[in-house]
Amino acid sequence: MAVFNYENRHRRATIVNRQIQGDLFGVKAEVERAYDKHAGKLYKYALMILADHEAAEDAVQRVFVKMMKMGNSILQIESYDGYLRRAVRNECYEIIKKHIRFRGLVDELSSMPIIEDLGKKESNEDERKVLEGAIKKLSPKEREVLHMKVYENKTLAEIGNIIDVSVNTVASRYRYALSKLRQMLGCKCEGEDEHYGL
Repeated sequence: MAVFNYENRHRRATIVNRQIQGDLFGVKAEVERAYDKHAGKLYKYALMILADHEAAEDAVQRVFVKMMKMGNSILQIESYDGYLRRAVRNECYEIIKKHIRFRGLVDELSSMPIIEDLGKKESNEDERKVLEGAIKKLSPKEREVLHMKVYENKTLAEIGNIIDVSVNTVASRYRYALSKLRQMLGCKCEGEDEHYGL
């Protein structure tokens, strides 16, 4: 018959506490590694959906805060890339739902560009501002698809898998986005969208 021993119970509790603390430090390190690796591209993704720098930062930060709160269950995530993208996407759409004044945010022009440098393609600052203004007028779902297709070189099928919609829906959003951009930018022919990095 086992006799209750306070010292043994206290020692077991101490061992368990050390394991928990060690696990928490491991979780923190894992989240920090994920942040260092993924935060930049997640921010660009969120910015394209929200068209607002502060809101994009908030979305990304909220995801990593929630990830910290998950504790050891983050170790069960198979792909941080897929998980984090979906989490940021969900957070962006939550922000859109919560902000009644979102239309006002979309119309505001920020001094920071929402599009990346077009690299090899020549564009001056005026063209960049015109393109940014046009992109900001697209719906969040159209901006999201445009971002993944143009800036991340994803296929329509890959985009469909990421945002959990059919390839036809992705193709429609992309086609509508390009059509709206052509109309807003005054493009008359198919090749002109290449001039704007599309």
